[in-house]
Amino acid sequence: MDPSPRPALQGPTFVRLLARLTDAEAARAALVPADRLSEWIDWTRAVALSKVLDARPAAPDAPCAPSAHDSAAACARVRATLAEAIASAPELATAKADASSAGADPITSDTAPDFTPLRQRCLTLQRAMQAATGRLRGELREALAQRSAQAARLAEVDAVMEGALAPRESALLGAVPTLLEAHFERLRAAAAEAQATTHDAWLDHFRRDMQGVLSAELDVRFQPVEALLAALRAP
Repeated sequence: MDPSPRPALQGPTFVRLLARLTDAEAARAALVPADRLSEWIDWTRAVALSKVLDARPAAPDAPCAPSAHDSAAACARVRATLAEAIASAPELATAKADASSAGADPITSDTAPDFTPLRQRCLTLQRAMQAATGRLRGELREALAQRSAQAARLAEVDAVMEGALAPRESALLGAVPTLLEAHFERLRAAAAEAQATTHDAWLDHFRRDMQGVLSAELDVRFQPVEALLAALRAP
């Protein structure tokens, strides 16, 4: 009998890509989001969040209406810069792209491909994404705090949530290079077993997969930024 097909995994593109590349069955949580969130936030941070939610909103010292358009444009520029860094990373350039830019056939290297430079590039891009999105969230919170009392409380909630979820987020996203390395090794082993004649075919496959994962991670990291922008645009 043929094995039953794996059920399609529901969730963000980032999660689905990692599940596909690792060929792993992602756990289907039976808990509702609120219960799952309770496992991520310890009691001290839960108390801090409760105090923010229960506090009476304080009116800003100098109410004003920051330009949501300017904030959105700044965020778009940062996102475009990060996306370009992922797309143009030299370690992720495929052999075909290299040949096209050089106007010649790609030269096959005699040395065995090494994951080390790819890992370093992945870590560098992840740090850039983390730093940029953290800075944008801070700037958007400052803009919200000047808008109204309710907006200021939302900014406080986001600050507490960022601090509460940062350790869990760091641990989960920090595993991405390790998952990519395992995918790298599987592709290399499969190519060696098949005695592939095209040295760069499997490596180009991996480079495209890595770019896809990093682009999807960029989307995930920008979700809080987009949410704050939406709040800033609200009347």
